[in-house]
Amino acid sequence: MKINYKKLLNIIVPISLGIFFIYYSFKDIDISKFADYIYKANYLWVFLGIIFGALSHISRSYRWKYLLEPMGYKLGFKNSVLSVFAGYLINFTLPRAGDIARGSIISKYEDIPFDKTMGTIVAERLIDLLCISIIILFGLLNQYDIIYSEISSYVKPKDFKFFLITIFSVIFTFLLLKKILKKSKFYILIKNFLSSVSEGVLVVFKIRHKVSFILHSIFIWLMYILMFYFTSMAFEGVQNVSFFELLISFIVASLTIVFTNGGIGVYPFAVQRTMLLFEVESTVGLAFGSVMWLSQTLMIIIFGGLSLIVLPFINRSKM
Repeated sequence: MKINYKKLLNIIVPISLGIFFIYYSFKDIDISKFADYIYKANYLWVFLGIIFGALSHISRSYRWKYLLEPMGYKLGFKNSVLSVFAGYLINFTLPRAGDIARGSIISKYEDIPFDKTMGTIVAERLIDLLCISIIILFGLLNQYDIIYSEISSYVKPKDFKFFLITIFSVIFTFLLLKKILKKSKFYILIKNFLSSVSEGVLVVFKIRHKVSFILHSIFIWLMYILMFYFTSMAFEGVQNVSFFELLISFIVASLTIVFTNGGIGVYPFAVQRTMLLFEVESTVGLAFGSVMWLSQTLMIIIFGGLSLIVLPFINRSKM
């Protein structure tokens, strides 16, 4: 059997990074003290956080129908919810692989073309990007002094120049390759697919129920924030941190989910490090980040796993 080294690397590298960050997070931590924080946490608050997290995913499932309606497709709510949870579970294997799986599931069981489902998922991600950008801007304005001080201690002017040079080099390379390959069959195939996907993206401007769509988008991110906030209430050492300070930690931790396999190892580390900015002891910060990540991960594993099992049964007539 031929080994696909690219796929193997896509699995091994993120897991290795996760293990490294776990080691780095715990290397100076008193394990008995860490375990004591975990034991003494008030898990009623953690349970409330799980409920808010689940509500955000359910709202995302319902919001999806507003994107597909203008293209003439009706999305079944059950399949939508199950595919969203299944997609989040699959994201633990490869970053964003869950989005492709989610689109494939709906394409298979709802008879909606795959490029249309992917187009609307891309549109969703753009809306999410807008939402997180607004939250980041709000957080930066509220905690500007401490964030500027922290960033300036790490980022030097020469680093910024190197960043700009890299960006311009990537853009130039992309434009050059586009000019060279634009007549190839592969380019035409990709261009046609992206054209279909763009239809799904542009459907945002054709939504009939715009108010409902906007309210669901606000609700989704409000639930994410409340999930983080209520879980923090489980730990005595974090309870004195203000809502707006917690918002900074939420932002950084959320970005680790975007760029890694479900934030394995990195999410608790990000929470721990940002909590240090607000004078939260390292051990309790790590305990909070670990419980926060683990509680939401277990929810995804349970509901995502059940979704993958249930989907074929409720769609037997469509197979």
